[in-house]
Amino acid sequence: MTATAQILTVCTGNVCRSPFLERALQAELDGSWGTGSVRVSSAGTGALAGHGMDARAQVCLAGAGYAAEGFVARQLTASMVAESDLVLTATRAHRADVARLHPRALRYVFSFREFAELVAGVPGDQLYAGTGSAREQVVRAVGLALAQRGMRPPLSDLDADVVDPFRRSDEVFDEMSRQIMGSLPSVARALGRA
Repeated sequence: MTATAQILTVCTGNVCRSPFLERALQAELDGSWGTGSVRVSSAGTGALAGHGMDARAQVCLAGAGYAAEGFVARQLTASMVAESDLVLTATRAHRADVARLHPRALRYVFSFREFAELVAGVPGDQLYAGTGSAREQVVRAVGLALAQRGMRPPLSDLDADVVDPFRRSDEVFDEMSRQIMGSLPSVARALGRA
């Protein structure tokens, strides 16, 4: 197992939600593991390939303390999914899209907010047992999240999905940001170093 962890974030156009997730999670994990230990990338199921991040999503990202420079949207492919240790999607519908592209991903694809909920209550002694590389930690967190499925009532779609703000009001962009930032600490804790 190589030390570099591969995490993929997915939404529809790859210009709002998944780039926000990509950049925020990359910054948090760089802070935990150091640059280069984890590679977070993103793609869209119907990507506006070649476009930059939506300007209002960039404002939300900057407001949360992260940078969007140099981002370019790309279309999701089966090989991107296959090469990932963890895929985090904006919605459950995107999770299904990922699984259709690469069925084996069912073992490591979650909606972002669902993953946060599943790992939030895992005790640190389980989460960080024998922590080695960043990739080993990501794989461990995925296994622990899978083990939590079925142990509690599933989230409603409203609680599991990140709202799509594309071509909508500033308030919807703000809601997207709140949803992501509300779940980010649990995800960063689970995927980071003890």
